[in-house]
Amino acid sequence: MSNFNRKPDFKQMLKVLDRQIPDRDVLFELFMNMDVYERAIGKFAFSNWMDLNRALCQSYAALGYDYATVTGSSFSFPESDDFERAMTYSLNDTTMISDRKSFDEYPWPDAKDSDYSMLKDIEADMPAGMKLAVMGPAGVLEAVIKLVGYDTLCLMLYDDEALLADIFEQVGIQLLEYYRISAAYDSVGMLISNDDWGFNQQTMFSPEMMRKYLFPWHKEIVKIGHAAGKPVMLHSCGNFSQILDDLYDMGFDARHSYEDNIMPVEEAYELLSDKMAVLGGIDMDFLCRASHEEIKERSRKMLARGREKGGYALGSGNSIPVYCPVDNYLAMLSVVDED
Repeated sequence: MSNFNRKPDFKQMLKVLDRQIPDRDVLFELFMNMDVYERAIGKFAFSNWMDLNRALCQSYAALGYDYATVTGSSFSFPESDDFERAMTYSLNDTTMISDRKSFDEYPWPDAKDSDYSMLKDIEADMPAGMKLAVMGPAGVLEAVIKLVGYDTLCLMLYDDEALLADIFEQVGIQLLEYYRISAAYDSVGMLISNDDWGFNQQTMFSPEMMRKYLFPWHKEIVKIGHAAGKPVMLHSCGNFSQILDDLYDMGFDARHSYEDNIMPVEEAYELLSDKMAVLGGIDMDFLCRASHEEIKERSRKMLARGREKGGYALGSGNSIPVYCPVDNYLAMLSVVDED
């Protein structure tokens, strides 16, 4: 299945990320799910990471995207053998580090030891005009929470701040190296710094704490991307009203993840679009529950804003999970290039 009679053209995504008006509508999605991918290109099997990424490139292209989202390598931070990832889980389920002894004993990985050759080898199989968007194995804060646990991390702010700083440093150094290696490949068109920072009403930690331990690493990720000539976008869930100036200061080219119960994308676009591109934003609950006509109408109106001012790509507020009706997602896509 192909929804659009057009070819990938990453230059159009670059125009959006530069807050310009693209030559035609542009789509953005962090990722979809297997039902969507197989609706796009038919059922496929994969036995290795390369085969999966080839199929992802074909699926994204068939659905009208100018890029495909991948991870640059298999690099990750080891988690507890006792942890079994489920559809939902507690932010305290993955604790590996609780004190200086467990910090010293933790098997810290080296991002340089991972194999990034897929980013080169896949070039021959990518649709013409397409580039890769490389996201991280986890964000800086996400990785720290996975290693420490949210409750323990909160206590560590008061009980052992020196240890907290060392954990952030170890995580940050490795993620910088991961992005630095990934950004050097010609197949990579943009970097995604994916790191959830907040709840519906506030950030996960005080803005002061985040400015001290978290935001400097993201600023460096942006610098790495820009030094390689690649734009960098932030995917981050949660309320960002208290850290708006920080978003600008870190230098991100775009922001993604919007919820109506925090700030509808229509408001976020008016607030942010003078400083950074706004990607996606069609609320997930709305996308799951609204009628096809309601989805189309809201999508048309957001595209109209972008056609007037620039710096907007249509997509969901977060991603397309398995519980989102595929036909609702396709209703959103169907309004692209209508005019």
